[in-house]
Amino acid sequence: MTKLIVICGATATGKSGLALALALRLGTIILSADSRQVYREFDIGTAKPTTDEQKLIPHYLIDICNPTDTLTVADYQEQAQALISRYGDTGSQDASSLTPPLLLVGGTGLYIKSITRGMKIPRVAPHQELRSQLASLGQRQLYAMLQQIDPIATEKIHPNDPVRTLRALEVFYVTGRPISEHQGENPPDYPILQIGLDCDPAHLRNRIAQRTEKMIADGLVAEVEFLCQKYGTDLALLNTLGYQEIKQYLVGEISLEKAKELTVLHTRQFAKRQRTWFRAYPEIEWFDAESPNLLEDVWQRVNSEQ
Repeated sequence: MTKLIVICGATATGKSGLALALALRLGTIILSADSRQVYREFDIGTAKPTTDEQKLIPHYLIDICNPTDTLTVADYQEQAQALISRYGDTGSQDASSLTPPLLLVGGTGLYIKSITRGMKIPRVAPHQELRSQLASLGQRQLYAMLQQIDPIATEKIHPNDPVRTLRALEVFYVTGRPISEHQGENPPDYPILQIGLDCDPAHLRNRIAQRTEKMIADGLVAEVEFLCQKYGTDLALLNTLGYQEIKQYLVGEISLEKAKELTVLHTRQFAKRQRTWFRAYPEIEWFDAESPNLLEDVWQRVNSEQ
């Protein structure tokens, strides 16, 4: 019996709505796999499930971190695995026929991969002082250093990828071991069904535009203004999708109409990257997000696994 159902795909494909309907039928819970919904007070711009939706079905891994803190992928993985073990009875064969599968829902591919593939992640928190010292050396020198320290890692890291180069060096200097020795996979031993939602790019553009308008109508501008006043405009999360554009409007750099236009454009670009990521995983079974029979089609597929 399937122990975990993943619902993934690009932003605005209707993952949350499908998950809620499915959870109600299954009598189960939802685990979020969204790297921004973990942060408190970032609600409208992250399309976080509403209070009413969370009352209908228990949602976990939402609002678990303050905006000024950093939740690493390793942190997320640890908490998600603990919840799956607790609510999924993954260690009990006797209970497997009685426990409905849990739902893991979201568009953060790395979060989902950390669970479905059992990624081995080095538990090294960001060290800003070390990063600053290393970054001052320049990418060319940093990559040369990494080639000496961890040639295996450089086979997977492009010479022009400063983010991963810096992270690999950070892990080495903190732990004394190359990042390649920390990495690998330890897949879970319970069955997983992965469902992906996708649709024609033109339809997705319309969905993104409609959702952006709804976020504005729901009070995104006021949310961003409050967050800027409370945490300051330099807060890293305020430079993410939807928040950065509204912040530009609030400081007078652009009009609200331009902020909406940029949000739609940047969201479309982000969705394209998400689609590319998820399409690389053959275990994902794809469904048309625009299909009027989506719920019934997915429900039939879920029941075929029971």
